[in-house]
Amino acid sequence: MKKLFTSIALIAAMAGFSGLASAAEEGDLAHQVEHAAKVGHYPILKPEQIDWSFAGPFGKYDKGQLQRGLKIYTEVCAACHSMNLVSFRTLEDLGYSEEQVKAFAANYEVQDGPNADGEMFTRKAVPSDHFPSPFPNHEAAAAANNGAAPPDFSLIAKARGVTRGFPTFVFDIFTQYQQGGPDYIHALLTGYQEPPEGIVVAEGTHFNPHFIAGQSLAMAPPLSDGQVTYDDGAPQTLDQYSQDVAAFLMWAAEPHLEDRKRMGFMVMIFLAIFTALIYLTKKSVYSNKEH
Repeated sequence: MKKLFTSIALIAAMAGFSGLASAAEEGDLAHQVEHAAKVGHYPILKPEQIDWSFAGPFGKYDKGQLQRGLKIYTEVCAACHSMNLVSFRTLEDLGYSEEQVKAFAANYEVQDGPNADGEMFTRKAVPSDHFPSPFPNHEAAAAANNGAAPPDFSLIAKARGVTRGFPTFVFDIFTQYQQGGPDYIHALLTGYQEPPEGIVVAEGTHFNPHFIAGQSLAMAPPLSDGQVTYDDGAPQTLDQYSQDVAAFLMWAAEPHLEDRKRMGFMVMIFLAIFTALIYLTKKSVYSNKEH
């Protein structure tokens, strides 16, 4: 019986310690929120660095992940966000056939014209068309979203990213770190939470310490566990959804990343060989010369 009471006391003490730790973390976050508001420096919390398949000098896109990211975009994100610079035919790079791309594009309608009567008309999209916007113009997008027009997603993975201070950015030169955008997108999508005690956010906004422009944003949490059904057996969790759509948006912003890395590696090899030949030539020409 004594051992039982001792165990219960130990469990209670651990629970109390856990509660104190949680309270301390919340208090620390509240302090960080107040500090960020005072100096105007965001995000409050920097994003976690994810192990992306396309990271590093030899990284490559995971086509399965890109296809899942496309599914997330079309079923969730496309309701508010456009991709005006991405054409349907580029989806063949994700492993889809020409016929599949045609069938996918036909699900959308785009405005065309003018016709012979000088009037604009709508038609089914074809592979050469770009992903259309869900709104007719910027003003309509803002009016439908509490005055904040959702940004276009074509280049969002390159346009967003948290500045990495010294000395981190020095190492980034050698590690070829360029995943700041996907890291930020993943952190933002998984970072929604209740504001810490004493912190009040504007009405109609949602607290997110990873948001790069403030402590809260107008966009409600767009993803949740089990929201989108995967066909390949991948986990249907918020974390997986966020990684998949972030990878897809990185591909949308830089579809030729693999070619660029391959060319860069070949250039480095060429320069190394060229440098060695120059050195050997110099040594051969001037070896018998008096200095």
